[in-house]
Amino acid sequence: MRIGFVLPMAISALAGVALGRLAWPGGFEIWALGMLLAGRVHQRLLLGVMALAALPVLLGMGAELPSGLSRQDLRIQGRILEVEPRPRAARLLLAVERCQPEDSRLPSCERLRRIRLTFYDIPDMRVGERWALSARLRPPGGFTNPNTFDYRRWLWREGIDATGYVRSQPPPERLDDALPSLRRSALAALDERLSEGVARRWLAALTLGAKERLNDEDWTLLNATGTTHLMVISGLHVGLVATFALWLFRGLARLFTPTRWRMTVWPWGLAGLAALGYAWVAGLEPPALRASIMALVGLWVASGRHSPGLWQGFWLALGLVILIDPLSAWRPGTWLSFAAVAWLILIWRGRTRPRGIKGWCLALLRTQLLLAPLMAAASLLAFSRLAPGSVLINLVAVPLVGSLLVPLGLAGWLTWPIMPLSSLCWWGFGQLAAGLHFLLKAVADGLPLWTPPAWMILPLGLALGLSAFLWAAPGLSRRLRIGGSFALLLLALNPRAPEISPGVAQVWVYDVGQGQAVEVRTAHHRLLLDTGPRFASGYMPLSGLWPPGRQFDRVVVSHTDLDHAGGLAALESHRVVQFLAPQGSKLEVPYRACRQGQRWQWDQVRFQVLWPPAGSLEAFAENDRSCILLVEAGGQRLLVTGDAGREVERRLLNRDSQLLDGQPLDGQPLEVLVAGHHGSRTSSGEQFATRLTPHHVIYSAGRDNRFDHPAPQVVRRFRRQGSCQWNTAQDGAIRLVLGGAQGIELMPQRHPGVGAVDAHCHRVEFRSRPGAGIAASSFSQLPMETP
Repeated sequence: MRIGFVLPMAISALAGVALGRLAWPGGFEIWALGMLLAGRVHQRLLLGVMALAALPVLLGMGAELPSGLSRQDLRIQGRILEVEPRPRAARLLLAVERCQPEDSRLPSCERLRRIRLTFYDIPDMRVGERWALSARLRPPGGFTNPNTFDYRRWLWREGIDATGYVRSQPPPERLDDALPSLRRSALAALDERLSEGVARRWLAALTLGAKERLNDEDWTLLNATGTTHLMVISGLHVGLVATFALWLFRGLARLFTPTRWRMTVWPWGLAGLAALGYAWVAGLEPPALRASIMALVGLWVASGRHSPGLWQGFWLALGLVILIDPLSAWRPGTWLSFAAVAWLILIWRGRTRPRGIKGWCLALLRTQLLLAPLMAAASLLAFSRLAPGSVLINLVAVPLVGSLLVPLGLAGWLTWPIMPLSSLCWWGFGQLAAGLHFLLKAVADGLPLWTPPAWMILPLGLALGLSAFLWAAPGLSRRLRIGGSFALLLLALNPRAPEISPGVAQVWVYDVGQGQAVEVRTAHHRLLLDTGPRFASGYMPLSGLWPPGRQFDRVVVSHTDLDHAGGLAALESHRVVQFLAPQGSKLEVPYRACRQGQRWQWDQVRFQVLWPPAGSLEAFAENDRSCILLVEAGGQRLLVTGDAGREVERRLLNRDSQLLDGQPLDGQPLEVLVAGHHGSRTSSGEQFATRLTPHHVIYSAGRDNRFDHPAPQVVRRFRRQGSCQWNTAQDGAIRLVLGGAQGIELMPQRHPGVGAVDAHCHRVEFRSRPGAGIAASSFSQLPMETP
């Protein structure tokens, strides 16, 4: 391979995965035309590389579950790739071999490759076994809320084409036992030798890549200290194996060919095979695959045998990683790894090799100090969080793991037949692991994980990155490095947080699936209306919306159904001044009863409870006891009706129901209505829609929910009134600004893949269940209503 071809090859691979993801119409024709017009061989090779990188991405996008099969019974056969035990269920990763809907009239699902399933009553299932089971699936999706984890994107880059759950009937059937696996045998032997604890979990993760053995406490501790990279089989571990193998084989070469050992090539090749074999035993997960490719290229560069230079090797490794695993272009770990390698090349290129123990210790200290701010900046921009103690703890953890823990763990496996020696190695590993665990916990308690506000992430990340460059750039004075770093950090921390003016309300209708959570912020106060659902697995969408430590001046629980009150436990990490809930509600927190006529004002924004009435509520159904809240800012009004039904709506329209300033409910324009009961046909009656005529209607509903919310007749009803309709299932979280100088502002987060709607207002797409006789309506544009 020509060295001059390496950089264009890497760029072509990156361009290929980008074009494959965008999937432009006519892209194939343009590529074919380029192949015809290319006059040189290397130009055609570059176009071929681009096609090789784009093709798996295109195939992966086409393998996702068709929307018409969502929530349908499917009969699936496949091999289990991963079993993840959870408190209330287990999660399976299944490689699909065969998929067929039980209803023969439905389209095929044979293109599925990998699916993620929840199993609530799991039998004895092991990795590698083949099973036949019945499941209900849905296309990859997640919640789209500001500054939160993008689950849908994670599913896509992991190659997961659908998610769902296993049905109990017909019962799952084991088809074949697991094929022999060295890794599974090693894990089983480890379970027999060591009791459950930190030593066994960390030994499995560090030496065999069994990251599924780490529990939630381990991951929380590693994330809080910025040491997650140490527990994933990556460049550190594969590099250690390659280095040890190279020393061993070069020693053997020196022994057998004392006059020619420096010229032999086979030690480098065997060291590469050792690194690749270790990555294979560890499961060849994306980090291990990436590390093995980088190690192979690094060994070639270091060998000096017709090898490329450092930068050519860097681009060669990047191009190979993208070609072999195109989805790695969307994994943050890929860019963190290559950024670290590029930085190491920059800070060590042209420097003399360290000598002696003192020289290597100083080199390690310098490397870590120069690398830490760059990695902190990259982690902040990639994950929106910062581990303040990562710089200090990595100074200890990196050499401890690399020089002692991993070698002791691997030595225990190598000396497995010699039981006393193997046990001694693992005893030492256990002692060091316990000490490191204690140290990590102390650092996490003293310097906890910090999630900065969204407005601070970009300037702080840029400041850290530029500070790292100041210290790595050659020829700069120490005064300039220190002064420049302080100036950059001061500039990054100087901007003030965006403020909300008095008389303005900022409202978020969050995407929490089939449930409701609405946050109202004023200049100095914060209100939360409902807490979203809690799913059967125990997961609460509310738990990921904000970092711990937020204060809510008031939390209103409209009623006690799990889709509205299920996330109460997620508020334990926040401070709540007061809870409001309907009288007689059974909640695990003390609360004050909400009742008709309650009013308060925060920062010139007015709030009023319109329902339920004072007194006993036994005559009303659970949904009709919902707390109904009206918010007014700058003459613009927002109404949230919970799950109240049509009878309550008729009572609200009565002239005796007086609101702010003595005006009836339908006496002023209503800008925004959060539709009752998620758009169910039991709410939003004809009279209610006609009398209120809201400019915007928001449905807080789940994607592909089994209730078919919002109901088609409700959508049509508001369509006749000319209302703009939004759905969190498609638009994600919706941000509103009431009382602003520019009038009402509404901005959806927008789910990827639902189709671009450029207009400010669109109708909601609704689908009926198969056989209901109602065709799906497409997005269409309506003129924007003005007050």
